[in-house]
Amino acid sequence: MVIRLTAAEAAARAARIALVLCDNDGVLTDGQVYVSARGEELKAYSLRDGMGVERLRAAGVATAIVTRERSEFARRRADKLRLPHCWLGIADKRAMLGRILEEAGVRVDQVAYIGDDVNDLGIIQAIAPVGLCAAPADAMPEVVDAVHLVTRRPGGRGAFRELAEWILRQRPAQPPGGAS
Repeated sequence: MVIRLTAAEAAARAARIALVLCDNDGVLTDGQVYVSARGEELKAYSLRDGMGVERLRAAGVATAIVTRERSEFARRRADKLRLPHCWLGIADKRAMLGRILEEAGVRVDQVAYIGDDVNDLGIIQAIAPVGLCAAPADAMPEVVDAVHLVTRRPGGRGAFRELAEWILRQRPAQPPGGAS
């Protein structure tokens, strides 16, 4: 993972994370839509990314999807992963940030965001000064240039899991038997 923060700043920001927001297409999927001759659409999700969601949840960190698509795929994936929030059809994610923070009950410095395309830049710019922002390895160059962390893995192929594991490694170790 490419990290553009000092080790101390990265650890401090990771320790505060209570919510990881992620785009759907290009982050949780590889950004492709498979269409059959009958017009049926399919998307693939990584089960390893799903385990990243579970591992974050076990550490007290929620995950939520925010996507511009009105995608039944994203809704079903959010339900499967038992995500507390899934915001669909959000054309301006930056404008939605206040509502997201209110509904999730977190501050912007407690948020990490991972996105891959230019429609993610507004929310990245809003979160970056105090939160954490990341991009998959195959994100658009403008997004790669705007984030703190760039995963080695591409979208839909473990980028979310890589970010989740990195966040978990940066957080203070819990004593045996759970939190104190």
